[in-house]
Amino acid sequence: MNSNPHNPIALSAVLITLNAGNQLEAALKSLKFCDDIVVVDSHSIDDTAEIAFRYGAKVVQQDWLGFGPQKQFAVTQAKHDWVLCLDADERVSPELEQSIRAMMQQAEQDLLPTRIAGFDMPRCNFFLGQYLRHGEGYPDYSRRLFNRQRANWSNDAVHEKVETQGSGFHFEKLRGDLLHESAESLDTYLAKQNRYTSIQAQALAARGKWPGVGKMTLSPLVRFIKFYVVRKGFLDGWPGLVHIAIGCFNSFIKYAKTRELMSKQQEK
Repeated sequence: MNSNPHNPIALSAVLITLNAGNQLEAALKSLKFCDDIVVVDSHSIDDTAEIAFRYGAKVVQQDWLGFGPQKQFAVTQAKHDWVLCLDADERVSPELEQSIRAMMQQAEQDLLPTRIAGFDMPRCNFFLGQYLRHGEGYPDYSRRLFNRQRANWSNDAVHEKVETQGSGFHFEKLRGDLLHESAESLDTYLAKQNRYTSIQAQALAARGKWPGVGKMTLSPLVRFIKFYVVRKGFLDGWPGLVHIAIGCFNSFIKYAKTRELMSKQQEK
């Protein structure tokens, strides 16, 4: 067991990247406590691979498979069963690092219950110049640390999630924030959300999930009440309002795109 609080621990950190040179270095700096770092890159044309090599990461080139399959492929490249999955624009805060170190020390000493598949961590989103501390933006619990013998990424092309392998496993929570420091402008954020809603609509249409008008209209309203009022998104000022409003619009437009796709399929 490695008892030095500053030495790397037996934990694999995995990231998937594409032209992430402007963001990757900060993520890798926050992962120095992991003794194995894997970067699965989709043939970036910037300096992503060079930065990863500079920080001692194992770099694997892989054609894009979709978010879920790509992340699961990255997990298979890790040295350890316990894996920590990050995006290039995310950073592990010092408090979260200490929580992870304490958890891994328990695992090494066989003090961690074997039915624990992994851990959720609060993600703090940076949006329009500030960290969101309420509403949809926080705590935004994200499941990023897990044992690959007990859990894996789903096959979803977008909004992928970590699922248990078999019954009886569960997830617990860690203290300390995962910092999501996206440097996106509002234009690029909206463009990304447009892509995501199209992918979601395609998945719903493929499953024959015809959304009714009631669902289209009520879903955004319920979402707004939940995040802006109940979870006090109004305390984040105008960035909080914009963030939640976009989420509500996404809920509406996802179903609208689904109806459009299914209508075209019926016309064929």
